[in-house]
Amino acid sequence: MQDSTATYKKRVLETTEVDFLSSYYTQDGDNAAVSGGIGTEELTDVTGTFVVSIPLNDDDVLTIDAGVSAYTSASSSNVDPFDSGTADPFQASSGASSSDLWGNVTGGYSHSSDSRNDIWSAKISVSTEYDYFSAGVGGGYTKLFNEKNTEISINGNVYIDTWNAIYPIELRPFATGGSGLNSSLFTQNTITGNTAYNPRFETFDSEGRNSYSLGFGFSQIMGKNVQGLLAMDFIQQQGLLSTPYQRVYFGDVADSFIENFQLADAIERLPDSRFKVAFGARLNWYLSEMFSVRTFYRYYFDDWGINSHTSSIEVPIKITDKFTLYPSYRFYNQTAADYFRPYEEALSTDEFYTSDYDLSEYAANQFGFGASYTDIFAKLHILKFGLKSVDLKFYLYNRDTNFTSSIITAGFKFIKD
Repeated sequence: MQDSTATYKKRVLETTEVDFLSSYYTQDGDNAAVSGGIGTEELTDVTGTFVVSIPLNDDDVLTIDAGVSAYTSASSSNVDPFDSGTADPFQASSGASSSDLWGNVTGGYSHSSDSRNDIWSAKISVSTEYDYFSAGVGGGYTKLFNEKNTEISINGNVYIDTWNAIYPIELRPFATGGSGLNSSLFTQNTITGNTAYNPRFETFDSEGRNSYSLGFGFSQIMGKNVQGLLAMDFIQQQGLLSTPYQRVYFGDVADSFIENFQLADAIERLPDSRFKVAFGARLNWYLSEMFSVRTFYRYYFDDWGINSHTSSIEVPIKITDKFTLYPSYRFYNQTAADYFRPYEEALSTDEFYTSDYDLSEYAANQFGFGASYTDIFAKLHILKFGLKSVDLKFYLYNRDTNFTSSIITAGFKFIKD
């Protein structure tokens, strides 16, 4: 006999949803880490991702996220700059490292309680590219109370990564058992400058890296038109945190060249542990039916000496029931890592060193503009799926280390009839 006192329970997800996300990214600059802090940073990247959310029943949702990213890079091509043409840090080489393909698959599961006040989630992911493999697991818990006006959450993730270390071409003959200056690279090319080339080089003993993260969130609806959020994140990394193919040039060692390319004195060497902490706050105001304001601030620091501040504002402008515009601005600045040294400012007596300008002191501005189309009735159909929304965004990024980038993103959400 059916219980007549049973209450209606709305499904967490009414029907299968499919999101297709894509982006086109370009960048350029003059401080490539692959060539020791000088040289072109030109890169293009195209990505495509499908996210499928499937309701298993009233309470449970399965999510499958699969994506591919393909890039071409003038910078990374100079892992081996001697394979064609005249070697030069400001020119791309045509070697195998000039392009790569990255792939990722993530499976997620979430369960909501009957009251919808408790949500448990779990995920597992795998990603790979030519010199890197990563596997991760994670989970989280969210609690809503105070008539769902207050929300607290906790989440954790573990990633087990493995490098397939690729080193600059001129250093490989100096690994244990190598032939040094007797290798074909040096017998078939002429060294200029310091002809007694003798780099500091040892391969890494271990090529693994583990990352552990723990995050906390607190969200509060503070009134009819205002919502705020506070977040804390803690990340611990252990293992190979250096990038094996990034060169370093010492200021106290005479320079050696083949053609126009300076031979590495060493590769980047960084500590095998790093602890990161971030505190963030978000405040959203609903001003009117047409205007809203979304603000965000984050403070970050780590035990490598980096401190950073991020602030952003976005002003959604609802033009009609279906069309919304999204102008935005983001500012970021950071201090340099303790181990950062510009081109030829590291010393051979240093224990750790890098010329990666991502770890330098810099300030950056990002301007964005987006537009979205939403049709809650999904009248436009492709096969058995209705188009629910379309999102297009463009961002222009510039930082004061002579680095610029831009990205165009597009997102399409479909729901199954």
